[in-house]
Amino acid sequence: MRHPEVLDALNQQAITAPQSALAPLSSRPAPAPALRLQVRWAHHLDEVRQAQRLRYQVFAEEMGAVLPTPVAAHDIDAFDDFCEHLMVCDEEQDRVIGTYRLLTPAQALRAGGLYSDQEFDLTPINAWRGQMVELGRSCVHAEHRQGGVILALWGALAEFMQRNRLEAMVGCASIPMQYPGLAHGEGPARIWQQLRHSHLAEPELQVRPRVALPEELAHISDVATDTLKVEPPALIQGYLRAGAKVLGAPAWDSDFNTADLPIMMRMQDLPSRYRRLFGRGKN
Repeated sequence: MRHPEVLDALNQQAITAPQSALAPLSSRPAPAPALRLQVRWAHHLDEVRQAQRLRYQVFAEEMGAVLPTPVAAHDIDAFDDFCEHLMVCDEEQDRVIGTYRLLTPAQALRAGGLYSDQEFDLTPINAWRGQMVELGRSCVHAEHRQGGVILALWGALAEFMQRNRLEAMVGCASIPMQYPGLAHGEGPARIWQQLRHSHLAEPELQVRPRVALPEELAHISDVATDTLKVEPPALIQGYLRAGAKVLGAPAWDSDFNTADLPIMMRMQDLPSRYRRLFGRGKN
């Protein structure tokens, strides 16, 4: 990670990220203009609506989620009013192209719990509730998934963790139920079997899903690990590289048609290359 680029974004300065796609040499177009990004927090309802519109485009229009919503073409739920909404914007077009929502410990109390409480019995991590933030609804516009947007989002998350003196991030990391060439749900079942051997949290932190994957996928646990290879989504890979742990088996979210892995990233588990970004020095 190139931290100066991220810190510039946090200070509300425009940063640039390359935006070009590979094409045959014979037909390669002129280089696309640099994308100017601005990271900011939503302060007004119209800004929140922009983030909700992007979420609807990604989750419903692109991924096929069934989203009951009070405002057409927007992804809205009961937790939005309690969350901080982080946005990365394309300055040239004045539109939101990346977003996260964050639920702080104080706001989680007002909301009656975390979104993740709906999907998992989180009793084993109750001791962490006062020092962890829940991340959710992360998405990036399909045209801007080269890395710069995610880098900017993560930089803002790091600053947020430092400013609020929080020690952990938790959330549901989604895996599509359908993978090419595999039966419905087999992709996430295979990913879970891989990660339970390599990135599973200690037993005292492990949680249970309220709705598990369909029972017909149970046979995946009997398949040899070296034949299970299915690549997790890029965002999950990023979390794991940053020291995150999987808290248990995935829950099945039928509305989003995803398998949701419970993920927790504690600041004490950050690898050395991430510690400076999150303000943890060299400890």
